[in-house]
Amino acid sequence: MEDSQLIREIKAGNVELYSVLMRRYQRKILAFTYYMLKGAGLGHLAEDVSSETFYKAFKSLQSFREVEASFSTWLYTIARNTALSELRRHRTTNVPLEDGELITDSSVEAAPEQALLRSEQVGMVRTAIDNLPEKQRAALILREYDQMDYQEIARILGQSISSVKSLLFRARLSIKNQLEPYYYGLVYEEEIYKGMRPNEG
Repeated sequence: MEDSQLIREIKAGNVELYSVLMRRYQRKILAFTYYMLKGAGLGHLAEDVSSETFYKAFKSLQSFREVEASFSTWLYTIARNTALSELRRHRTTNVPLEDGELITDSSVEAAPEQALLRSEQVGMVRTAIDNLPEKQRAALILREYDQMDYQEIARILGQSISSVKSLLFRARLSIKNQLEPYYYGLVYEEEIYKGMRPNEG
């Protein structure tokens, strides 16, 4: 059953169907709120913020109009606003997002040293994402992790599509600039290692 049909049924009084919507989006909303909160040391509140998001959505469902936005876009907007409120309540201005899924592992079993290097690389990317301004961070996660189009992201962030594209460009450029010294160091170390190896033949 599509979201729109479920919502019509819920509005008509079949409120038990709201659990279907919750199951459909629960993991994504929990992950999104976790990314919003973790860097500020509030990752443990992600479940509470996620639950509050679904509660607010249920209470406001009668006023939801699909012609203005899809349910998922509307729900993510509530999730982001709820997470930001929690961060403000804890008197922090840093709204971090991180996503280990931005780096995917398509290989089979890696050698131990490769696994160690990969773990370090993921950590570097997470740190780089944590350093982004909140809107750049949110735009990047919504685009890369949740695979949303520009229009959806624009509605969630309250920005124009051109602004979203600009946010993504600046976010990716910032991450590239942050990671360049690290990868340059890896290349330099590899060249030193090659120079230390005995000549073959």
